[in-house]
Amino acid sequence: MGSHSHEVTDAILETLKRAGAGLKEAGVRFALAGGCAGYARGAAPSLHDVDFALVEEDVPLALKTLESLGFRTAKPPEDWLVKAFDEEGVLVDLIFSLADRPVTEAMIARAEPINTAALSLPVLEATDLVISWILPLSEHACDYGSLLPMVRAMREQVDWDRVASVAAPSPYASTFVTLLERLHIIAPTTPRPDSTWP
Repeated sequence: MGSHSHEVTDAILETLKRAGAGLKEAGVRFALAGGCAGYARGAAPSLHDVDFALVEEDVPLALKTLESLGFRTAKPPEDWLVKAFDEEGVLVDLIFSLADRPVTEAMIARAEPINTAALSLPVLEATDLVISWILPLSEHACDYGSLLPMVRAMREQVDWDRVASVAAPSPYASTFVTLLERLHIIAPTTPRPDSTWP
């Protein structure tokens, strides 16, 4: 888990449980994303905050719900997420656009309920999760090293042909798929030309 202590992880998981339970009860269309979703799917915890993907029109309901639970909310300059902080300062990102693409109802519908922090929560489908991690890779942010252990832990849950198809236009994302093949983490892929995302 790198430099993160058990206390930090426990605090993040407690925030995840509180926020996730509230959003679920309020009927927000959401799914766990980011490092917490990787953790829920079997990757080692490397947790900095809690990420939820949600449909943009549900953002007001999500903010109202978290505020009612004592979270402080903020709208940052970025136009793809809003933020909430609990009383301990743990950050919850409410993300309505992943890799410059709006989070869709179809993506949320593909999410799978997984027991996370003693609570069943929708977690982004493994293929969607990996795509959401690698599509933003660029010359300014291209940390393959941190992604490798996360992806290795989840590799059997992922449709790699679909990942390769969606990654093909990006030299950084497609090179990561090639790296996984060369390291024998995944079998050689056969991209499907008709694959779209999300």
